[in-house]
Amino acid sequence: MKAACLHDALRALPVAPLSAVAGGTVMVLAPHPDDESLGCGGLVAACCAAGNPPLVVIVTDGTASHPNSRAWPAARLRMQRQREALDATGSLGLPAGRVVFLDLPDAAAPHHGPDFDHAVARLAALATDYGCTAVFAPWRLDPHCDHEATWKMGMALRQRCGLVLWAYPVWGWLIPADRELDHGPPVGLRLDISRYRAAKARAVGLHASQYGGLITDAPDGFSLPAELLAVIITDFEVFIRS
Repeated sequence: MKAACLHDALRALPVAPLSAVAGGTVMVLAPHPDDESLGCGGLVAACCAAGNPPLVVIVTDGTASHPNSRAWPAARLRMQRQREALDATGSLGLPAGRVVFLDLPDAAAPHHGPDFDHAVARLAALATDYGCTAVFAPWRLDPHCDHEATWKMGMALRQRCGLVLWAYPVWGWLIPADRELDHGPPVGLRLDISRYRAAKARAVGLHASQYGGLITDAPDGFSLPAELLAVIITDFEVFIRS
């Protein structure tokens, strides 16, 4: 299926109520600080408003976004990105105690081996402790190594704990339209987040380090592209059943 057709199919998924995707406590796996807001900001806000706040787990430390900045070495950037994530999720109504940082290395999250197994074991313990019934992980077609690793963790968590697994696209929205993808017609739903769209936009904006205005001594550093924000901050969030 070409990416354009798949994107159209995702945008045409049926709209369903929050209870259809988050009937209990859910775990949101974010590869980096900001993915929780980009992919699931509306979901987080809706769950909090319903009195059932999710558990957000941020997998990597986010320090690879500006590796050549002298003013923002890894230790300082790690602290900044954690503060941004707490501010962003807090603005969505999530208590700080519901955010966990695994602090795995950015751009090097494990895909297999002992470090991967340890991460999955920790996630399984968290899922048990918080009574999670579903896990949200990045879409398997998101073209980023850490998103792929986090997707694999979601898959392992489903197998280990029997959780329902939903996938959310982030960078997958920007796959070139004419690219042929290994994906059939998607099964999933759209969650109407129109009530929380402004809150989601504010949460994304609180990740200040990712906009190019805060860290100014690294011209090759990462900055969230406008085309991603345009497709991410809408009235719906898409969740693919996996």
